[in-house]
Amino acid sequence: MNELDGLSALIIEPHSGMRASIHNMLNLCGLTKIDHSASSNNAIKHVGTKSFDLILCEYDLDGGQDGQQLLEDLRHHNLISLSTMFFMVTAEGNYGKVVSAAELAPTDYILKPFTADRLLERIARALEKRNAFMQVYECMEVGNQRDAIVACIEGVRNHARYAIDFMRLRAELHMLIGEPAEAEPIYQQLYDAKSIAWARLGVAKTLFMRERYGEAQAMLEALVESNKKFVDAYDWLAKTHAAIGQLQKSQVVLSDAVTVSPHAVRRLRKLGEVALEAGDTEVAEKALKQVVSKAKYSEFRDPEDHVKLVQTLVRKGDPVQAAAVIRDLEKSMGGQKNTAACSAISSAMLHEYTGNEERLGEALASALVACKDSAGLSAELKLELARNCLQNKMEAGAAEVIRDVMRDAPNNAAVAKAMSVFEAAGHAELALNIAQESRQQVIDLVATGAAKAKEGDYRGAVSLMTEAVNKLPNNPQVVFNAAVAVLKCLENLGWDDRLGQYALSLIATVRRLDPTNAKLPALAGLHQQILKKYDKGLRSKKA
Repeated sequence: MNELDGLSALIIEPHSGMRASIHNMLNLCGLTKIDHSASSNNAIKHVGTKSFDLILCEYDLDGGQDGQQLLEDLRHHNLISLSTMFFMVTAEGNYGKVVSAAELAPTDYILKPFTADRLLERIARALEKRNAFMQVYECMEVGNQRDAIVACIEGVRNHARYAIDFMRLRAELHMLIGEPAEAEPIYQQLYDAKSIAWARLGVAKTLFMRERYGEAQAMLEALVESNKKFVDAYDWLAKTHAAIGQLQKSQVVLSDAVTVSPHAVRRLRKLGEVALEAGDTEVAEKALKQVVSKAKYSEFRDPEDHVKLVQTLVRKGDPVQAAAVIRDLEKSMGGQKNTAACSAISSAMLHEYTGNEERLGEALASALVACKDSAGLSAELKLELARNCLQNKMEAGAAEVIRDVMRDAPNNAAVAKAMSVFEAAGHAELALNIAQESRQQVIDLVATGAAKAKEGDYRGAVSLMTEAVNKLPNNPQVVFNAAVAVLKCLENLGWDDRLGQYALSLIATVRRLDPTNAKLPALAGLHQQILKKYDKGLRSKKA
């Protein structure tokens, strides 16, 4: 029986003739379930509605986004599963450029021109590796990281040819669940045996996670010096500089990384943000203009990029360009989530600079209304709005915005940053009162959810905490207790696939927001118990 029989494939290729040619080759290889996309946006719609075993994507896509940027979007937004095989199709002349920028690497590259036999050989090789890792992927998909680690250990024994890959994945799993001390010796063993650069980077990441920034910095600087194209090392070095307050050094490193890999939107965005915070409006303007331009072709474009560019241009003293950016925001992102709020906040920045008090007041009033209906608007943007309100004697509006930021604050540093906006305006006592009030509101909300669960109203607790997470997605206390509510509901009322996925998402969010939370192991332990109870884990399947 053909091992490719039954596999599904998606061809992402702008030219109809090439799509037909690849389709015919896949037919010759034994694949019959094949879908087509002519653009990146259409491809995202496809993967949003169904899963694929195999994706073949042309690197040179039409419309401004290349295949590498599309892969970054798909991975970052978890639109393709761990087991999806992603092949980048590219001309030989582009190969060096593609590979040098591929920190988010595809499964393999296929150089044009190629034959059906060559394509079959590459797919078969990738399928063999996927089958070896399938147990690990299945455990990871349901959030069973402990059993995934066990499967990696068994994989080293059973599939020696992939031993390095299993060890690397095991180390990454330890990092994912907040165990850098367990990951470090694995990375070190790999580096000692093979001198692999990514293994050295892994060691540096474990040091960063344990706040040993000096050691991490020295290791990362050596990595960047010895491998000028290792963009992941640049990113972590920039992150390390930022963690110890060295913004200018962070900016320099990010600029070097962008030179090596100029198409990664998230890196360009980070460079723009760091440069803006460091006061370098020239670099911020250049980076953010590229972000706005490149992200325009992505399904995941963010109107806040326009706001940051407006902020940069206003600080630079260029109101004409700032006004043009606002017009582009309204035209290109009309109907997008948060566009109204971003447009109003940007307009307020511009009118504050030009001194048009009447239009400034109108823009601030519109921004305050829009913020109430917004979802996922960044704290930085809200704080800028609050600052502008305070400057223009709109204390009540500023207080409401600051209250919202404090309720959703991920840590004490974020609360202090919010308080500083009021303190700088001479309202230190009001800032303290709002902080205490916001903290109590979160405590009361969590207590209400816990009381519902204690009374046996598990679905009521889930409903309440889900609504709380939607309003306060960055508050680790809220997200943690929402995860507990969902897990208790699953434990007592039976398995539900939708809630199971939601629990997984909430636990991952807690790990991201509060990786050193002492209660995380207990939360993860409860999750593992529930997975085993409903036969969702590797060990229970073996039994």
